[in-house]
Amino acid sequence: MADVADTPEPNWLEHDEMRAWKAFLAASALLNRRLDQQLKDDSGLSHPQYEILVRLAAAPAGELRMTELADGLINSKSGLTYQVTQLEKAGLVRRRSCPSDVRGVFAVLTDLGREKLDGAAPGHVATVRHHLIDVLTPEQILALADGLGEVTRRLRTR
Repeated sequence: MADVADTPEPNWLEHDEMRAWKAFLAASALLNRRLDQQLKDDSGLSHPQYEILVRLAAAPAGELRMTELADGLINSKSGLTYQVTQLEKAGLVRRRSCPSDVRGVFAVLTDLGREKLDGAAPGHVATVRHHLIDVLTPEQILALADGLGEVTRRLRTR
């Protein structure tokens, strides 16, 4: 058992570092809550469901393997399966088996799903713009994109 004296002292956050951390936590939670509410009110979709439709719409032929979709959304496979099941029940997505891998399953955007996304997108983008983009300066937007992009890149490579 390690001696308490052998435990390194934590590298506590400095004042501005703590401000950044707390601001990130609060802004991300509040923004996600606002986006989820806007999507539910306007289109009956949850924020994760909207993001699934966006990813599928951007994919070749409107389909992705479930594992690829989960990785891209940074979601657990079980969480993704639940959301895709809800979208499937609504007729917005269908599943198909992978012909080359019996374990592989694709999520496929349906025409109804594309219509739902087309209807939901303008309100969603307006909400993102109103609550995030329009309150930041161009320099802050670049710093946010660069900083959080780097965090994402490092976390994905580990």
